[in-house]
Amino acid sequence: MQVGEIIRKHRKEKNITQEEMAKRLGVTAPAVNKWENGNSLPDVSLLSPIARLLNISVDTLLSHEKELSTEEAARLVEQANDRLKTEAFNSVFQWVKQCLVEYPNSHYLILWMARIFDSHLSMAEIADRDRYDGYILDCYVRALESGDETLRRSAAEALYYFHISKKQYEQAEKYLTYFSEENPERKRKQAMINSNTGRREEAYKMYEELLYAGYQSLSMTFHDIYILALQENDFEKAHTLVEKKQKLANLFEFGEYHEISVGIELATLEKNETETLHIMEQMLSNLESIGDFTKSPLYSHMKFKAIDEAYLSKLRQDVIKGFRDEETYAYLKGNQLWRDLVGLSTQSTDNDAIGERRL
Repeated sequence: MQVGEIIRKHRKEKNITQEEMAKRLGVTAPAVNKWENGNSLPDVSLLSPIARLLNISVDTLLSHEKELSTEEAARLVEQANDRLKTEAFNSVFQWVKQCLVEYPNSHYLILWMARIFDSHLSMAEIADRDRYDGYILDCYVRALESGDETLRRSAAEALYYFHISKKQYEQAEKYLTYFSEENPERKRKQAMINSNTGRREEAYKMYEELLYAGYQSLSMTFHDIYILALQENDFEKAHTLVEKKQKLANLFEFGEYHEISVGIELATLEKNETETLHIMEQMLSNLESIGDFTKSPLYSHMKFKAIDEAYLSKLRQDVIKGFRDEETYAYLKGNQLWRDLVGLSTQSTDNDAIGERRL
């Protein structure tokens, strides 16, 4: 709670009007009003008289707290945001500066107050906006001192975009060290810097690597949700997710094989002979497209290992071997099209029948 709020709270509890308080302290009523609205602070010489008048200690009046809670800080940030909608920018700015004087160790408050003003400056027509930049920049740097890793990373991100907006790319790049090497955001931010500093090929490669990794991550996420749907016997949802994965492979230009193959498991679980055989045929017919993403313009700056005939031949053998699994595809055992696809002879079928009769 700020000094002005404390004065208002205890003044009302004592049933004293602003005019009465002003008279007893020898100041004007507008002065008391400004204190309570946070537009100014009482003179140091008035702190003890105010505390005595309100029957509180000076420490209580000054709200000496080691830390401002996140909830309290968030309320102050919200208050600043609301005030910016109706009051003059500089007036609110001065009020915020005073808040940060009162709570110099609240890194949450420092960061988010700076973000509010930074955002407002970028959207509104503010005269002499550059004169505010130094203070905002200083707040971001102060927030880097936080013991909270998430808050430090948010401050580093704010500093990155602050310098990017000023086209100060070298300074912006320094703050990427606050992001782990595995964080995709670090690579995307580095790519943005590269694209603006003449390193176009590097930027393309980084963006393409993000696309490639993004497909893998999204595909696995869809698959995990698909597994959940199967566990709940929600086959309608499972079909929807298979369709989504097919569209995903198409969107990221991973080739027809990747689009087709995602449906084989569900067709097998449902023992759908027609659909299973259709997918099997399509997978074998489009096996060569398994590496189509290596030829896509989306990934033209990435280097991929060439897919040769030997690899495709071995892959075909492995796929057919998988399709031959008579336990998995027992429901296809009497289907001649399946036997032809996987290279099982008609005689094998006859021998199986003879074996079953002997049993």
